[in-house]
Amino acid sequence: MRFLKAWWLELRVYASNHVISHVPLHWVRLGFYRKLMHYRIGRGSSIHLGAWTDIARGLVIGDDTTINQNCRLDSRGGLTIGNRVSISADCIILTADHDVQSFDFAGRRTPVVIHDYVFLGTRVTVLPGVTIGEGAVVAAGAVVSRDVEPYAIVGGVPAKKIGERRRDLDYRPIYRRVLH
Repeated sequence: MRFLKAWWLELRVYASNHVISHVPLHWVRLGFYRKLMHYRIGRGSSIHLGAWTDIARGLVIGDDTTINQNCRLDSRGGLTIGNRVSISADCIILTADHDVQSFDFAGRRTPVVIHDYVFLGTRVTVLPGVTIGEGAVVAAGAVVSRDVEPYAIVGGVPAKKIGERRRDLDYRPIYRRVLH
């Protein structure tokens, strides 16, 4: 029985990453993600073509959030993305890594939390255990290795504060093309 359960999990993840993520219809992808992968995805949210996940469960996405194409969403440690978040193409969000000081290279899982109104530019990498505060902006190509305070603008490798964002945000970053 344990073997069958492991096989079913692997089959779902494989189908999600190699078949479903390439179907150019939002409703098909979201239905699969919600029903078979058990992801909690809010109303008005979308995950565009080519998104990659590592495991069923552990992914929570709020309302009116857009995750653009080719993003890696690692939910092994738990990944929570808030409302009205815009994640640009080719972003990588990791919740698991290895302890390089461990004699056996032990795996570690730590959650990532991305609060409401966050904007991640193209090719941002968010490392395990990071919390990105409400309204924060992460510039394209940045590597976020530490928490980002609310409404901060950060950039670079590693990401450092480079500015401050206004606090009266009220928008919906809904971006859906017909065949995306």
